[in-house]
Amino acid sequence: MTAQMTNMTEPSTIAALSHADGCAARYQDALLLVGRILMGWIFVQSGWGKLMGIPGFAAGLARQGVPGSTFWAYIGAPVEFFGGLALLLGFATRYAALLMILFVIAATLISHRYWEFAEATQRRIQNVNFYKNVAMIGGLFFLFVSAGGRFSIDGWLRRRG
Repeated sequence: MTAQMTNMTEPSTIAALSHADGCAARYQDALLLVGRILMGWIFVQSGWGKLMGIPGFAAGLARQGVPGSTFWAYIGAPVEFFGGLALLLGFATRYAALLMILFVIAATLISHRYWEFAEATQRRIQNVNFYKNVAMIGGLFFLFVSAGGRFSIDGWLRRRG
């Protein structure tokens, strides 16, 4: 992976931060691995729960007013689980990140419409979850740009090819 491609090794304009620049360059692949695991795990564990209880997931979607909730439950649960697994393992990382960006956008607009809540506590909880998902989308964009790194299935396949 080149610095030009990721800008991860681009030096800081602040000299006092040059140590952090060196750490970022030195541990880039390990840090990408940690980031992928942390980002992927949330989807794996949540998707697994939905896969093991698709009727309940479909009922939840129906309560949210999603038309065709059973169909979307059978689409959404595997997308969430296998997309998260792909991120975690670094397999087709860029494609998985794009898929998960779309998934998170849809999930956010279905489940965290904070503006519809009149009660302050519920509105605040949904507001926090909405913006947490926005931050996750940001992290997924970083994975799209950086790809999986050396410690990924993508990296292994690149070295073999």
